[in-house]
Amino acid sequence: MNIKIGKRNIGPTCPTYFIADIGANHDGDLDRAKELIRLAKKAGADAAKFQNFSAKKIVSDYGFKNLIGQQSHQSKWKKSVFEVYQDASISFDWTPTLKEECDKVGIDYFSSPYDLEAIDYLDDFMPAYKIGSGEIDWIEALERMAAKGKPVILSTGAATIGDVQRAVHAIWKINTQLVLMQCNTNYTASEENFKYIHLNVLKTYALMFPDVVLGLSDHTSGHVTVLGAVALGVRVVEKHFTDDTSRDGPDHKFAMDPVMWEIMVKNIRQLEKALGSADKQVAENEKETVIIQRRCLRAAHDLREGEVITRKKIDVLRPAAPGAIPPDKMNEVIGMKLISDIPAGKEFCWGNLQR
Repeated sequence: MNIKIGKRNIGPTCPTYFIADIGANHDGDLDRAKELIRLAKKAGADAAKFQNFSAKKIVSDYGFKNLIGQQSHQSKWKKSVFEVYQDASISFDWTPTLKEECDKVGIDYFSSPYDLEAIDYLDDFMPAYKIGSGEIDWIEALERMAAKGKPVILSTGAATIGDVQRAVHAIWKINTQLVLMQCNTNYTASEENFKYIHLNVLKTYALMFPDVVLGLSDHTSGHVTVLGAVALGVRVVEKHFTDDTSRDGPDHKFAMDPVMWEIMVKNIRQLEKALGSADKQVAENEKETVIIQRRCLRAAHDLREGEVITRKKIDVLRPAAPGAIPPDKMNEVIGMKLISDIPAGKEFCWGNLQR
């Protein structure tokens, strides 16, 4: 199934669609957010994505303070979880400006909404809805986004296949335009994380949900996982984007900078060309190779008209001249008679043989 996001067709035979997740990497600065949009476009991204939430509508200050310490990547945060989310949130007033900047440079604008009001507000600004992994069992929100009638992009990190089935079917009942993203939601940027990516889950998604577009939301370093995912059929890729991975902030450490992003896009475009067609045939640039690398049947020595061909009178040698008899037809040639002389080394052709 193909879907359309903005002006781009998205599907199995289309170029990969790249979403630069700027997230919180604007560091609270609108001008910086606009600069990251420009950098993302220059590096080859098709969309720039932000996140719209208010801390009090996404996290419970009481809840996190009463957990046994901060969890996972949050253990390195210098502030409380609530304070980090408060600092990372962007004003809804930024939205028209960010959308305008995206339009100006020719890139799609996204923002993941994390409450019901945000879902409704962002509808006028986005060509599709991106749902973060943490929302996968909030069916109320999934249905609300699906009901907007736009493509839905669903990340599936930290979820079971049952979670995924429930979410997919909830969305499909309303809207069949779905991108289903494999994702691992560990944000520590550890090399150990590669063994938890499980790209082969994409094969499961393709079998269980053949009408979805496959995607990958990735938080590992580099782009090895992206290359593997595209080879497995992914056509929408989301990775975090920043201009400097050494900056302080919750998303910088596992983001890609413009140089790495540009390399990733270039490598994927090369991979897309290399994947090519599923039909095995002689490629256009191999046609001469067929002649110079393959063999044909040739006279082992000077042969005279009327001679009966035996195996000893045949050499199998390169090149395979146009019109020459290929080696797999040898048994048909043996026992036939020559109707003209053939010098040593010349190829046999059907035209100079008879039964």
